[in-house]
Amino acid sequence: MSTAFEPLDLAGTKLANRIVMSPMTRSRAYDTVPTPVMAEYYAQRASAGLIITEGIQPSAVGQGYPHTPGLHTDEQVAGWRVVTDAVHEAGGRIFAQLMHSGRIGHPSLLPGDLHPVGASPVRAAGQLYTGEGMTELVTPVELGPADIEATIADFAAAARRAVDAGFDGIELHGANGYLLHQFLADNTNLRDDEWGGSVENRIRFTVEVVRATAEAIGGARVGLRISPFNRYNDIAEETTAELYPALVDAIEPFGLAYLHIGEAGDRALTLELRERFSGVLILNPHTPDGVTGPDHLSLLDEGVADAVSFGALFLANPDLPARLANGGPFNTPDQATFFGGAEQGYTDYPALTSVNA
Repeated sequence: MSTAFEPLDLAGTKLANRIVMSPMTRSRAYDTVPTPVMAEYYAQRASAGLIITEGIQPSAVGQGYPHTPGLHTDEQVAGWRVVTDAVHEAGGRIFAQLMHSGRIGHPSLLPGDLHPVGASPVRAAGQLYTGEGMTELVTPVELGPADIEATIADFAAAARRAVDAGFDGIELHGANGYLLHQFLADNTNLRDDEWGGSVENRIRFTVEVVRATAEAIGGARVGLRISPFNRYNDIAEETTAELYPALVDAIEPFGLAYLHIGEAGDRALTLELRERFSGVLILNPHTPDGVTGPDHLSLLDEGVADAVSFGALFLANPDLPARLANGGPFNTPDQATFFGGAEQGYTDYPALTSVNA
């Protein structure tokens, strides 16, 4: 039996196995508040060693897509409490992914006169679905020094709210071209102050967000996701091989629960970061021709990672650990129902007991 089915100690949070549900935006939190069907969705997948939620905005201005949930109001905390209670009652463990989208967004998605913000006023190429069709992305407002400090405080406040909502911890989304990644990358951070320019300065914002959340709820409840070499959302990194080792060295003293790497092709860098990071490494492996699947469990036996995160396969197979142990069969993800809607393509994927009934 693969080590995938062995327990794992996540800095004090005991996981039943090493199969992780990757964060996946599903856009079903209407009015930014989690709904009962979201509680059902996550509870169905509680056999994961760890569930990492969809991206949750830590502040109103951090929202980048329609119908994504927040963690900055009491109503949102109450909605998430229903979700975490359902997951815990089913025996699961769940971390909230805090995701500030930064320049990836549109004013029409934000309340009042809020406008997307970023490390620098550099517009991302491409379009965004706003609920009224595809719309060109806009040039973000550059965060000033006081705005940066306020944003760091927003992350810390959201981390505390996550604990109040019953989450076992949080994951900071420093990947895929969102705000933390925008400070890290050369083409989105053109600053010449203490928050930009050198590698030391470009990692500073992420390090300070890690520091603030670790101080707020304890490092053992904080994870960080990164995606070196990932060009998603119009990101270009020129100093990847230097930047990420420096970042990992800088966060090492905070005693984080884990480092979550979304690979974009360079296994050598993954192995270097694993060597530098003393905690648990969760890997979402590079899969240019498909999705993370059963064959990737071998990465655990080989010692490449401590846990593997699954995205689309977990979306379509609520009892994925049992199916992996059984060798299948696997439901096929329906891409047409990935975002928005209600139960279809969300809570209606059958479990093995249903298939065999």
